[in-house]
Amino acid sequence: MCYMWSSTRRDSPLRTGLFLYLAALLLQQADPIGAQERCQVAKPEAKNESSKNMVADTDDYMEKGCRAWRGKPVGLKQLERALSRRSFQEDNFTVICPNIQALVFRIQPMKFRGLNLGSESIQTKSTRNKSTQHSIRFPAALVPKGRRTLAEMKLVCVYLNTRCLFQDGKNSSLLNDDILGATLENSSVTDLSEPVEIRFWHNERLDNSNAICVFWVEGTENGSLGNWSSAGCETIHQDKVVLCQCKHLTYFAVLLKISSAPIDEAILAPLTYISMVGCSVSAAASLLTILHYLATRKKSRDYTTKIHMNLLGALFLLNVSFLLSGPLASVHATWLCRGTAAFLQYSLLCCLTWMAIEGFHLYLLLIKVYNVYISRYVLKLCAVGWGLPALAVVSILTFKEEAYGLHIIKTDTGYNNATMCWITDKAQDVHYILNVGYAGITVLFNMVILVTVTRMLRKLRSNMNSQTERVKKDLVTVLGLTCLLGTTWALAFLSFSVFLIPQLILFTIINSLLGFFICLWYCTIRRQPDTSPSTGSSQMTK
Repeated sequence: MCYMWSSTRRDSPLRTGLFLYLAALLLQQADPIGAQERCQVAKPEAKNESSKNMVADTDDYMEKGCRAWRGKPVGLKQLERALSRRSFQEDNFTVICPNIQALVFRIQPMKFRGLNLGSESIQTKSTRNKSTQHSIRFPAALVPKGRRTLAEMKLVCVYLNTRCLFQDGKNSSLLNDDILGATLENSSVTDLSEPVEIRFWHNERLDNSNAICVFWVEGTENGSLGNWSSAGCETIHQDKVVLCQCKHLTYFAVLLKISSAPIDEAILAPLTYISMVGCSVSAAASLLTILHYLATRKKSRDYTTKIHMNLLGALFLLNVSFLLSGPLASVHATWLCRGTAAFLQYSLLCCLTWMAIEGFHLYLLLIKVYNVYISRYVLKLCAVGWGLPALAVVSILTFKEEAYGLHIIKTDTGYNNATMCWITDKAQDVHYILNVGYAGITVLFNMVILVTVTRMLRKLRSNMNSQTERVKKDLVTVLGLTCLLGTTWALAFLSFSVFLIPQLILFTIINSLLGFFICLWYCTIRRQPDTSPSTGSSQMTK
């Protein structure tokens, strides 16, 4: 035996690997003990181990992202039938798992006056932190009058905290991924005189424009996907609660719609490609420009060029973090995606801050000229350019950590075509205040500087002298740089109506290549002969 084992291990590594692979498959197909332990039966004296096993198996599939269901029909109908056939002595039978909760109620038709079911009554220690609050109320009209003479009926209620079992081909977003379903034994409940009321609690800003009540419609053909429909359901928005009133029984949820201007699905792919190529070229150009400056810089204190290099450094971080935000979102590591999103916003805020510093420096250089003295000028600018964004991001991570995470980019068709690590939908106030608001202030400030410098340029043209040509070239160069850094971001505020598609294209092309443009500008400036004895910035600051 020892000889056979040693011979097999030495001569047949493929056979050993195949054996281990088959063993792993057998273990994977076996009943997972972990799944059984995660589930609890509210009435342990009831002998319904098979029902508990079916619920536990479904919970295990959902825990794995429903990968085991691919290519196979969903087993919820089989689960409903199995639960309705089980006999138990108590009024109800409950199986509670982290991702699914199944409840079966014995109904006496002659005595049924309605039923209220809330999530608080069925939560356990393992589900209390994960589950969201919801409830469902069944009216007395649930039992048809023609069946009032029956001795007993069973009402099966199922709560699921995943949408992977209800893929509609559009990857529709559901509120908290909560789905509530109910069926009445051997009965199709439709056209009720009094609606079933389902409540979903939330902490988001929702109204009829971005959230509606829907129910699941099974596909008509074998293997075909179903879809979510709102026909026959009324949506009522209350304070942090969405109330759904439907006159039938099936699976219910709240469908989240796109509240902002959607992206045309036809241009999302080319925009993504342009962004990837532009950011890659911009990152490489920014890095090469910085390295060239560090290798060839003069000993003179050229503060203007140092400010440009800091802006290029911020652009390099922004491009790299943006390129990584997409691939890292598919890793499904919460801490990694959160850190990437925080670093991406930090890089963006640094870029906006250094753009504002460019405008501030241009103001001192051309408007105040020699009348300003600032000690340790560049060091203080670096403290503002790099420190202020860091303070903002650290504060968000401290007081609102859930602001960063997985962000889904939706199109006008409802497909979730792209994901990235960015600010989540739960913290849109952070996006509008820090990103949109800060960018608006920066662009407005640079626009004011641009208008002021343009007026100065017109005055200089009226007084031509021997140095006018040199001054004109310098001012045009600075003016072009200010336009490049400031006014291009103003395109972000034109994303409405007929300007949406042109704005997306222009904004993506220009700003993704911003580092490349600055690299070309820097190379052009370096090739020009410097006839002045010293820079203006070195004369006005120390």
